[in-house]
Amino acid sequence: MAQTNDKQVIANVVDEQGNPIEGVNVSSPSGNKTSSDVNGQFKIALLDDESVLLEKKGYISAIITMSDLTDNIIMKKSPFLASEDDELKMGVATKYRRNIVGAVSSINTKDRLTYDNTQVVRDYINGLMLGVRGSDNIRGIGGVGDAVFVIDGVIGRDPNILNMEEVEQITVLRDANSVALYGSQGRNGVIVINTKRGEANKKEVNVNIRSGIRTPISLPNYLGSAAYMTLFNEARNNDGLDNFYSPALIQEFRTSSNIYKNPDVDLYSKEYVQRLVNFTNVIAEFSGGNDKNQYYVNAGWNSEGAWVDINEDINAGTNRFNIRGNLDFKINDWITSSLDGIAVISKTRGSRADLLSAGTTFRPNAYSPLLPVDLIDTSDPTVAGQLQAANIFDGFLLGSTQQFGSDAPIALAIGGGYRDTVFRSTQFNNTINFNLDRIAKGLSAKTYVSFDFFDSYNLSIENQFKTYEPIWDGDRITGLNVFGEDRQDQRQETTTNGFLSRFGFYGLINYDTTFAKDYSLNTTLLGFYNSQRRNDVIQTDVNAHLGFQTAFDYKKKLFFDFTGTYVNSIKLPKGNRGAFSPTSGIAYIISEEPFLKNSKFINYLKLKASGGVLKSDRGITALNAGGTVDNDASAYYLYDVNYSFGNNVSWADGNTNRRIDITQGENLDLTFEERIDLNLGFETYVMNSLWIEANYFKTELDKQITFIQDQYPSFYDTFRPYNNFNKNLYTGFEIGMNFNKTYKDLSITLGANVLYSQTERSIRSEVFAEDYLQTQGREISTIFGLVDQGFYAEADFDTDGNLNAGLPVPQFGNVQPGDIKYEDLNGDNIIDNDDRRAIGQSSNPWTYALNLNLNYKRFNLFILGVGQSGAHGNKLNSSFNEYYSVDGADKYSEVVLGRWTPQTASTATFPRLSAQTNQNNFRQSTFWLFDTSYFNINRAQLTYEFEDALCKDLGMDNFSLNLSGTNLFEIGKNKDIRRLRIGSTPLSRSFTLGIRASF
Repeated sequence: MAQTNDKQVIANVVDEQGNPIEGVNVSSPSGNKTSSDVNGQFKIALLDDESVLLEKKGYISAIITMSDLTDNIIMKKSPFLASEDDELKMGVATKYRRNIVGAVSSINTKDRLTYDNTQVVRDYINGLMLGVRGSDNIRGIGGVGDAVFVIDGVIGRDPNILNMEEVEQITVLRDANSVALYGSQGRNGVIVINTKRGEANKKEVNVNIRSGIRTPISLPNYLGSAAYMTLFNEARNNDGLDNFYSPALIQEFRTSSNIYKNPDVDLYSKEYVQRLVNFTNVIAEFSGGNDKNQYYVNAGWNSEGAWVDINEDINAGTNRFNIRGNLDFKINDWITSSLDGIAVISKTRGSRADLLSAGTTFRPNAYSPLLPVDLIDTSDPTVAGQLQAANIFDGFLLGSTQQFGSDAPIALAIGGGYRDTVFRSTQFNNTINFNLDRIAKGLSAKTYVSFDFFDSYNLSIENQFKTYEPIWDGDRITGLNVFGEDRQDQRQETTTNGFLSRFGFYGLINYDTTFAKDYSLNTTLLGFYNSQRRNDVIQTDVNAHLGFQTAFDYKKKLFFDFTGTYVNSIKLPKGNRGAFSPTSGIAYIISEEPFLKNSKFINYLKLKASGGVLKSDRGITALNAGGTVDNDASAYYLYDVNYSFGNNVSWADGNTNRRIDITQGENLDLTFEERIDLNLGFETYVMNSLWIEANYFKTELDKQITFIQDQYPSFYDTFRPYNNFNKNLYTGFEIGMNFNKTYKDLSITLGANVLYSQTERSIRSEVFAEDYLQTQGREISTIFGLVDQGFYAEADFDTDGNLNAGLPVPQFGNVQPGDIKYEDLNGDNIIDNDDRRAIGQSSNPWTYALNLNLNYKRFNLFILGVGQSGAHGNKLNSSFNEYYSVDGADKYSEVVLGRWTPQTASTATFPRLSAQTNQNNFRQSTFWLFDTSYFNINRAQLTYEFEDALCKDLGMDNFSLNLSGTNLFEIGKNKDIRRLRIGSTPLSRSFTLGIRASF
């Protein structure tokens, strides 16, 4: 080692055998950086008291003080899957990937964000994490959104407030043994997200700028005025009614050039819904520190335009700001601490009218939203006075009709003021770590305190405005009917959308030791408490438990875990509020045995098994009489008898008393639900290029609460108590693979994962007239409905319009030719709800994903595709806003063009039209189901990383450009239906240009 006058330090880095190590990254607290050459030598400028950080993948990082930079610096190799990159931070515990015995998958963002630069956390989970369906359902257990998120150790935090740039690692805990320390909250699996932290001797500044456009993939296609009026007449004629619109009027709408007198309005046209929406995202990161203090700061701004932006006085769209500060510091030789603070504020400005929702019902011929002033005849003094007093918007008056008056939606959007929706989130957490080696070597303790507050409110200016109904004489407006008045709101109204506050605490004691050289023991004792309050909810949600975990290993090849958790619930009656949850797991790295240790094919092979029972109150929620969840009712005191005031009772003497009703029976034996779990799997790495992980799982959710149907007479319904009775079964497998190979300048990484999850309602209490209506033994998301037999034909009716003798008689109203015909399953010659059967399932048993990363010299191409199969959707779902279920006065979409008529009887794809409510045709049946299978290129990104010489000239460490797109291409029989969003923000395709720079 030699030190120059300008404090240049030269040193050599070697491995344990004395061989030089090339490409070791060396950095100092002041921000100086270099790397070792082919001889293992590096040169760096240091201050007198500085140290250096040495890092290289596959080796244990080291911090070397200036005084220790003598002779050769030895770096030790990390064991396979036990390097710093393989450290899994699982919230309340941290383990190396090698030591895991359960079903745990993880992804680090450090090396990915350059070539996969999406900023949506959920997008990183969807398709990249094994065992996850979508972004928040694990193995199909529970339902959509049922996995609990743990962010920086806090249960229940929302990942939507994060940007991916601040995320360091995402870890998914799938089996019972892995989630046991989370108590009741871990019942459906846990997704752990850890944010970035500063590193000693590693000063970094990163800037990420992204800007792009969104385009709608699919918009509803409603028919124009002439077509609507013609078909509405047809619907009335089908019902035996006269035309509503005269043929002459329809012809005028079809041929007239006066679009104000004969309007043809589509609120989903480009006149109202923009075809391009711009967005910009800017994020800056600052991190660094020394061996005593480290810091990480993330500041971001995101701006996005609105899909509907027709008011020039309102800058519609969303602006979001976030700031995060993570600080780690050393208090003394045995206490360290951290402080994290996060603040997010988002404001969305728009008009007071929801035109996307109004567009689902606004008929195209209803009225002209705007009336041009130059078409108004002012020869009448009254009209001239009205016009003089009117507010004119860019040469137009706000149009309306007697029906809408001053509530016309487009007029409200233009003249009604604006609404700002503000979302605020603040989060704080503090950790204190105690090194208790002075008491016993390997003993440590930790405390963790967190406080979160979220709230949302509206700020609005609610202007009043006049609307006008025109009186036409030819193509001129000769009169105006006026509705409302013009009045500017002089004060800003504030209304709340609600708040949530959360307080969390846990403390743990950990003991880690190695004895007899080959044996290691790690033991953790945990106490956990979490409380959450919401607006308008009296009862505070509380979760508390005690946990104990011991992990034992022999020669780092045989691992055994045992976890016991004692959970507590105030949802249950006294005496039943505590329960013990035992889980365990075992893993064996068989490749460490002599017969495989030197295999050239199998580099690594681990077999693993885990199982246990988790007691949980998470699924204990209030139910409706039919057994569905009642989200408006409290989940507390379900074990108690409930009383309510009933009607007055009149006595013969004229006095009255208020009746007391019982609305729920008592059950003081109500207890926890149970998750009974088994996981069998293996992990292997073969040919130094292919990683494979596979698991078989079987999970039972037992003792779920319900109302027992088959043990009480019907008159006893209101006295029925809640019982632990239902059971669900989840079985399946998951396979994840990752292949990596380099050929000269070309590097290929190909990843794939598959999840198959089959579910079953294994125990139910049910009473049905027909066995085929029983849900027990069927898939949990089974859809029950009628079986369609096509359309009734004219030959099915006699000359009086009655069904021919022998045909089953529907009980859903009179039918005509063109109505849907259903199968009489029970043969009683009547079509009713007893003729329903299982016709499909709404949950996909198969979920799969592929990701490809190609790197050639300085170019990188990343592609992610996701898919699912095996389920059905329902066109009568309320999210379609009657787009497919058209009857009565509903507006018509393109689907009615395939309607049944005598002329199209053999080709019709839609029932006959009706101007009345049709109870027969729009019932859940096979006619309205569609296959939801698809494969979608979820996102792709092309990245170019500039050469080191250019980066150095620009004063940068790294500099790259990227072009990315989302929702680029989809294969699916019914993709047009599946991707349609009606009454809400459209599903979009985006294209983004991004710049990343590091300093």
